[in-house]
This record gives sequence, structure tokens and C-alpha cells, in this order.
Amino acid sequence: MSSAAPTPPPLGTSGPHPVPDALAYLAGRWSVRRTLVDLGTGSRGTFDGTAAFRPLDGSAGLLHVEEGQLSWNGTVNRASRTLQVLPAPDGTAEVTFADGRPFHDLDLRTGRWTTRHHCGADLYLATFTVVSPDAWQVQWRTTGPAKDHLLRTTHQRCAAAGPHGESTP
Repeated sequence: MSSAAPTPPPLGTSGPHPVPDALAYLAGRWSVRRTLVDLGTGSRGTFDGTAAFRPLDGSAGLLHVEEGQLSWNGTVNRASRTLQVLPAPDGTAEVTFADGRPFHDLDLRTGRWTTRHHCGADLYLATFTVVSPDAWQVQWRTTGPAKDHLLRTTHQRCAAAGPHGESTP
């Protein structure tokens, strides 16, 4: 895992917004909007949902649970994923899959971070950009024999819960 990976084009014109502590910034609930493109076939899709970053049992880390609807090639299905975000003393983090396997490093101290993840012969390159105290974006570009994909995701912090526990973006 390295910050020396080639940088995909930035998603937006805002930012970067420096974040001294990745976990403190991410904690809470976010609305998620993702566009997906299979560059090999031209297929397109969207994901709309939420991401909750909540305390990870028995750890100083966060459990990242993403849930929503994936629309792909005319079909709509429920989709979810779970990751763990583990703190480092310097405000950075390590992101792992739910079973603890390493995924990628995360350093938002400058407001922008580029990282990579190898999955078999496929290479995932990501750029994270914090655009404000309440919004961040990530772009994943995946290349290899099994994939030629571009995913762009915008996260917007959800409002604090109201008196009856409801929250909205």
C-alpha cells in the first residue's frame, strides 16, 4: 500500500479540506451516491444508500456498514458491504475487509489521499478527496484481466438525529 500510485482525475473542484484524524471525521452516518461504469462493455449503474461509521466492538476502530440499492443494467437489488477502519496514532487509518484482511491505507491529513489495492491480477487505484467538513469523494479505477471499471462516490454527512431518532441527509 503506497501513496505513490498514479492519481485518477479529481472528482470535484472543491477541496481538499485537511482532516487531522480520519476516524473522528468519518464517524457518523453519511448518504452515499455512486456511479459505476464498466469501461469494457459501456454498462452503467448507480448505488444509492447510506454508510454508517460506528464504534467497532472491542476496538478503537470503526465498523463501516454501507447499505442501499444498486441499479445495474435495468435491475435493482439491495446491496451492502462491511469494512473496518482501524486507527493509527498519527490520525491515519488502515481499512480492512470485515474478516480483517487488509484493504488499503487512508491518510486524510492533507485532504487528499491516493492508494492502491491488488486483488489477484486486478489493480484498484483510489483517490479520496475531502471537499468540506461534511462531504468527501472517492474514485476507484480498476484495471486488469477481470475488470475495467470506474466508480465515483460522493458521501454527504447526514444531519444529526432529531428528537424521535430520525436523520436525513
